[in-house]
Amino acid sequence: MVLLCAQGMGTTEVSKKVGLSAATVSKWRKRFAKQGTDGLHDLPRPKTARKLSDEKVEEVLRSTLETTPKGQTHWSTRQLAKKLGVSQSSVSRIWRAFSLKPHRQETFRLSTDDFFVEKVRDVVGLYMSPPDNALVLCVDEKSQIQALERGQPVIPMLFGQPERQTPQYLRHGTTTLFAALNIATGEVIGECHSRHRAIEFRKFLNTINRSVPEELEVHVILDNYATHSAPEIQRWLKRHRRFHFHFVPTYSSWLNQVERWFGLLTQQALRRGVHRSTAELEQAIREYIAAHNADPKPFIWTKTADQIIAAVARHCQRLQEVFGEG
Repeated sequence: MVLLCAQGMGTTEVSKKVGLSAATVSKWRKRFAKQGTDGLHDLPRPKTARKLSDEKVEEVLRSTLETTPKGQTHWSTRQLAKKLGVSQSSVSRIWRAFSLKPHRQETFRLSTDDFFVEKVRDVVGLYMSPPDNALVLCVDEKSQIQALERGQPVIPMLFGQPERQTPQYLRHGTTTLFAALNIATGEVIGECHSRHRAIEFRKFLNTINRSVPEELEVHVILDNYATHSAPEIQRWLKRHRRFHFHFVPTYSSWLNQVERWFGLLTQQALRRGVHRSTAELEQAIREYIAAHNADPKPFIWTKTADQIIAAVARHCQRLQEVFGEG
C-alpha cells in the first residue's frame, strides 16, 4: 500500500488494487508518514495479568502427568479444573502451552531383532536405490478377510444424509489375499486363497514367477511370518535362483510398503462393502486390483536408513529417561 501510494496513486485507487477498504489504506499511509517504517509494525497489544501463579500451573502439570481420576485412566479439562479449583479454560490453556493431550493415546512396538540395523539398511536400500535389471516386490498376505452381509439393506447417500448401514452383520466365511507390490510402478499382483499355509504361499510365488520377465532378478521384501521361511519355501528358492528374500526386522511391518496398500484396500473397498459369499468378496478384491493397476501410483519412500535408526534411538532414549535403566 505504501509503495503504491509513493508511485502517486490515490487512496481509493490503491484500495481497489489491493482489495482493502479505503480506511485501511488511509490508516497505514498516516502511520508511515508519522513514523516511517517503524509505523508499519503492529502496535503492542494490551496484556492482562496472568491469574494463575507458577505454583498453581505446576500443580496442574503434576496432576496431569502423575495422577488420574478415581476409577478412570486420564483427566478431562473439566474434571481437573473441578479438582484443583481453577477454570476449565485455564487447564485447557496450560495443556496447549505444554503440548499435553491426555485424551489421546498412540501405540508403539520396539523391534527385538538382533539385526535390526542391518535389516533396515537392507530394505531401505532397496527402496531408495533399487538394483539394475531387477524387480523389487513387497509381499505379504492379508489373512482372515471376512465376507460380511449387513443385517438390513444399506441406505444410500442422499442430500444432507450420509450412507447408512446397520452394525449387525452376517458372516459368510473368510479369504486370504496374497499380494506383491511393485515399488517402481505401484502395480499389484494379487491372489486369493482360503488358507495361508506354506503351500498357498508357494503357489503365489509361482504366480509371481510367471508374471515377471525371466531376465529380471526378483528381490522380495517380507515379514518374519513362519510360512515365509518354511522348509518347502526354502526348497522352492533353491530351484528359483533369481529370487532373493529380504526380511524386515521383527515387529516392523511398517517397513513393508504393501501394508500401506492393504490399508487403501480396506478403506476403499472392504470396510463398507457387502459380500454374501467368499466368492463375492474375492471378486470385489480382484476388481479393486484391476482398477488400481489401470492407473497405478508407487509410494514414494523418503526416510533414509540413518534417519529411521536415529528416530528409534531417540525413542529408546526417552523411554530410558521415563522408566530408568530397568
